[in-house]
Amino acid sequence: MAIQNCLRVIGGTPLRGEVRLNGTKNGALPILAAALLVEGEVALHNVPQISDIDKMCQLMRLLGARVEQAGDTVRVDASTLTTGSADRDLAAAMRASHYVLAPLLARLGHAEVPLPGGCAIGSRPVDYIIKALKQMNIPVEEHMDVMVGTLEHGLHGGTVTLDPTYRSPGATFDVAMAAALADGQTVIENASADPEVENFCRFLQAAGAGVARPTADRIVIDGVKRLHGCEHTIICDRIEAGTYLMAGAATKGEVRVGPIKPEYLGAVLDKLEEMGLMVQREKDAVTVRFMGRPKGTTVFTRPYPAFPTDLQSPMVVLMCLAEGQSVMMETIYDGRLTYVHELRRMGAQVKLATSKEAVIEGVAALDGRTVEGTDMRASAALVIAALAADGESTVMGRKYINRGYEHFESKLADLGGRICECPEEGEG
Repeated sequence: MAIQNCLRVIGGTPLRGEVRLNGTKNGALPILAAALLVEGEVALHNVPQISDIDKMCQLMRLLGARVEQAGDTVRVDASTLTTGSADRDLAAAMRASHYVLAPLLARLGHAEVPLPGGCAIGSRPVDYIIKALKQMNIPVEEHMDVMVGTLEHGLHGGTVTLDPTYRSPGATFDVAMAAALADGQTVIENASADPEVENFCRFLQAAGAGVARPTADRIVIDGVKRLHGCEHTIICDRIEAGTYLMAGAATKGEVRVGPIKPEYLGAVLDKLEEMGLMVQREKDAVTVRFMGRPKGTTVFTRPYPAFPTDLQSPMVVLMCLAEGQSVMMETIYDGRLTYVHELRRMGAQVKLATSKEAVIEGVAALDGRTVEGTDMRASAALVIAALAADGESTVMGRKYINRGYEHFESKLADLGGRICECPEEGEG
């Protein structure tokens, strides 16, 4: 039976309780791809059971790797890697498909990877990845919507300087994968400081790569001839954590999430406190409690450790219910605020000053409506808006939520949210 693409939500019930977090999507996908570098078995634990992971595993199987999924453990043996040509349909179905480019080049000397797809959140070209790899003298070009590269003299280390404005995690992962099997030393300047990158470096170390991080934004990798099998545990998802904390705040409830290091959410928690919410930090958990209508604020999305772009949309929902004016400045993606048109249908007072700036006048309540999300984070945010709203809503875009959130509606239901899959036509 086909999975319904919509959720039925009845708002007005405060969310209360605890959420056990799953492994991070943004960290698991590049580590899965990096397993292609290894000649031997890799066992990865705490891997989220989401559709993007399923697609990546399927893509890797078609490249010749043996991939076994059992619960939150994925075992990969890429000793039998056979082809450098990635499947077009799978590559087009997710943004993370570009991660297989460097491993294929490193192992086979040739790669053909169709341009990646994924959520519609504005322009996300791959030229920044190609430019980064070219700083290692890796000849990658874009031909007919396919990234093509062939190595004639192997991989060689070098200094790669990323754009300091974005400090791209994607480019950091790709260069690190190429560097792991390169001849000599590679230095990545302006590297991403994301916790997911730190966890990724620990995986490479476990597999035998020489990786050091003298500073948060500088990574030094001494290439080796061969990586060996290992076990590694994926860290929990800080974006999932922030999403549920904001859901609790928007619905006037109290939510605790874990296991998570509070410092991974530092900028987010600081903003929630500034808005008047109670934030309790523990060793490996965080609680946020509603303490009265929150106050408006201004947020700029920037690379870690600043406020993450992936939590921009649930934060805007909270701003819509805050007292006074708020401003959201999205500095990473140019099309990530288009969902605010759906919030306006629910009674939110939001204006787009530019494609990257939303000005919000808070309202006391939202109204239930039928709304549609067109990307993963916005769809989840619209569910939060529906849970906070008066009356019933139908939220389209469940297929996007399934790409990045494991058991999203059941976790919300466990917190008291009145949410379920839309019934089939003809059902009650």
